[in-house]
Amino acid sequence: MTSLSISMILASVLFAGLLTAVQVNGDSAVELVATVAEQREFDYFALAVQWPPTYCTKSTKCCDQSGCCRGEDSPTWFTIHGLWPDYNDGSWPSCCSGPAFDETEISSLLNVLDKYWPTLSCSKASTCHNKKGLFWAHEWEKHGTCSSAVTGDEYSYFVTALNLYFKYNVTEVLFDAGYVPSNSEMYPSGGITAAIENAFHTTPQLVCLKGALEEVRLCLTKDFKFRDCVAASDCPEYVSLPTFASLDATKPAGRLISGAESS
Repeated sequence: MTSLSISMILASVLFAGLLTAVQVNGDSAVELVATVAEQREFDYFALAVQWPPTYCTKSTKCCDQSGCCRGEDSPTWFTIHGLWPDYNDGSWPSCCSGPAFDETEISSLLNVLDKYWPTLSCSKASTCHNKKGLFWAHEWEKHGTCSSAVTGDEYSYFVTALNLYFKYNVTEVLFDAGYVPSNSEMYPSGGITAAIENAFHTTPQLVCLKGALEEVRLCLTKDFKFRDCVAASDCPEYVSLPTFASLDATKPAGRLISGAESS
């Protein structure tokens, strides 16, 4: 994916969003996702991107909404897991006061989100107040509401995450460094870390699943400058970056509907 194509995607998305954005005026009909006492101000952001072929090894079935089940159209790039406000003590705020997820607020972003921030599950995601819904609803209500002092409303939260994702392109960095998908190669986790350090001048947190790279997390200050992550990487010395395994299902049609990613 070239810088030009990324710029064109974001330009069209942002222009469409500006035309369709709806201002919420705070009337009493707006549902709140949290009514608990206000939580303390968060310390930093974690931008988490996940490697779908690793995550999808958790799947035992296919369905229309899962990005794991798109055959040749399944994502072969890191996709967004979330943009999370975190505390320096390793904990994080969750389900803060703010409007409940409204899909119409991000209608101009749906195609881009479906490609770069898809659900990788067949189950609906947990949202606040013990509800179930879209994976994007989970991310907005659990995390986005707690970062709204910095990222703004629902639409702005998703645009902010997309901009960071495209700006700090982990897929491009790793592929250019020779860390390409393979079911036979094992790569030094230190080399993967070094490739990201060389590109962004920050040390990422790597998350692995059964010896395969599952997630890369980049930590940023509230003005979106890189900083150290609190948690250490949990990967072994050598890791795989697998390709997709086939699931027993036909190729789905249509965009995703729900998800159950847990963070």
